[in-house]
Amino acid sequence: MKKEGDGRVDKGNQQLLARRLSGEVGISEPEARALIKLIGTDWNSPLREARFLKERH
Repeated sequence: MKKEGDGRVDKGNQQLLARRLSGEVGISEPEARALIKLIGTDWNSPLREARFLKERH
C-alpha cells in the first residue's frame, strides 16, 4: 500500500483493503472499513480480528 506524505494510507487503498477483507472473511464492507480504521492497515491484524468477528456471529 502506498502511503501519503503524512503517513496515512489513502482512502482508495483503504477501500480496496476493506473489499478484500470482506470477500475473504465474509464480513460486510462497512465492518471491514471500521476494523481497518480501528486496527490499521497491516493485513494480518484486521484479518485476525475479522475472523474473530465472523466467528462471533
